[in-house]
Amino acid sequence: MPLETTRFDVLDHLKTPEERAAYLEAAFEDGDASLIANALGDVARSVGMTAVAKEAGVTREALYKALSEKGDPRLSTLLGVVKALGIHLNVTPKNEAA
Repeated sequence: MPLETTRFDVLDHLKTPEERAAYLEAAFEDGDASLIANALGDVARSVGMTAVAKEAGVTREALYKALSEKGDPRLSTLLGVVKALGIHLNVTPKNEAA
């Protein structure tokens, strides 16, 4: 009997602001720039890429490129996307005990 699987789509798990924040928090904790850009792209797609691009002040195509796995968004793009998504980035000191 073959194993039955279902297709995983991360957008199915990014429906609420809390789910989006947890997803982005995990990406930032990892610290990999491409993972962070890709996660921001996932969240932007879950909200609506056209609306996010407009609010961030970039074209939709430029946003797709910047937030792709190989993208490297400029700081201004990153901050525009964060603002458009209605999220805040917080800075805390690294826990030296960890």
